[in-house]
Amino acid sequence: MKKVILFSLIILITMSAGSVNAADGDMWDYFGDQNVYGQKPVSDKEFEDTVKHLEEKKHKTKKMKGESFHQGNETEFLNKMPEELPVLSIPVILKLTESIQLPMGHYQVQGIKKDDKVFLKLYQAHYLIAEIPATETNDDFGNDTVNFVKLETLNENQVILEYGSVDFNAYAVMDLAQ
Repeated sequence: MKKVILFSLIILITMSAGSVNAADGDMWDYFGDQNVYGQKPVSDKEFEDTVKHLEEKKHKTKKMKGESFHQGNETEFLNKMPEELPVLSIPVILKLTESIQLPMGHYQVQGIKKDDKVFLKLYQAHYLIAEIPATETNDDFGNDTVNFVKLETLNENQVILEYGSVDFNAYAVMDLAQ
């Protein structure tokens, strides 16, 4: 009896397997010409024409409004930019002369040349607080930026004010107030 049931089960499985058909093509064949988003199909010629049109448009160059910028005039371009003064934080009181001291605070620093001498002007807001004589140098003090200012300890009694800009680099050695 077991053999009959097993034999009939095998026949039943093989008959049902024969009725399964493999799909022809891919799943997009069932959609026909109707796109899910309601778009019409594009022919190969229309596609190639569009690509060709976009390539031609890409190679056309429009003249940009404004000034042209290229490597040759970058210095002129930088010199015409409004200068943003670097800010220096001074955490100690500095002695400018025997009777004048520079208090702790934040200062904007501007380097200027006049009469073949270099000066560093220190401002708070728009008020000039001090004008310090400096020494011009080609040393960039290891800075990666063009405009910089920093205060470094030189020894127990002195600090060095290092300044750099597009025009020149300079430094000033200053005494600490006791």
